[in-house]
Amino acid sequence: MQVERAYHRYYFGALYSQEKDVLEVACGGGQGLGLLAQFAKHVVGGDIEEKNLSYARQTYANNSKVKVVKLNAHQMEFPDASFDTIIIYEAIYYLEHFEKFLSEARRLLRKGGNLIICTANKDWPDFNPSPFSYCYYGVPELNQILNHHHFQVKFYGAFPDIKEGAPSFLKSILKRIAIKMHLMPKTMKGKTFLKRLFYGRLIQLPREFTVGMYPYQEPKPLLESRSDTIHTALYVIASKVL
Repeated sequence: MQVERAYHRYYFGALYSQEKDVLEVACGGGQGLGLLAQFAKHVVGGDIEEKNLSYARQTYANNSKVKVVKLNAHQMEFPDASFDTIIIYEAIYYLEHFEKFLSEARRLLRKGGNLIICTANKDWPDFNPSPFSYCYYGVPELNQILNHHHFQVKFYGAFPDIKEGAPSFLKSILKRIAIKMHLMPKTMKGKTFLKRLFYGRLIQLPREFTVGMYPYQEPKPLLESRSDTIHTALYVIASKVL
């Protein structure tokens, strides 16, 4: 499920990357850079972790359209107006200074360019925060912050929480109780064990996503003034119009 969702994010981003200069911030191991490059003119993937960068560099060593660099999201060393599209997926809650990143993203975007965000939806009733996160945002909060930074914003909901049958409802109830009583594991090892217990064996993330690897369903448009409690993830298209 998580692998399919990761593919979905990159395909969504690729639709806004056709013949564009694209930057992915917090690219991790770079699994989505190749898919983006199938659409884009040029793709830069940046991350702060050397282990991630080494993995991505090996993957794209022979791809002239992909460049992998070390990157601090709070202070990115590129000239003004370097990119048409900037992507950051499942990472804004790990940024200590999210608004500093937004200022940098706006500086780097060309007029009419898009900042594309995918983030966990904190207003989903089963939401469980990462122990390493700083802050999560729902639709109204993101709308206010992005408007303050002079972005024109559109929101979409992805991966609706549709519970089918008694087992799904039971898992949801148990999870909500555990979250409320602060019983959820505080380490990634603990979370991994719990996921294996409830969802079975984990599979390895592919080294590189390619078009058509998984099905794609259009995310649903959301009102910018209303919290969304149905979808587990939020997509944001923030356009630089001035």
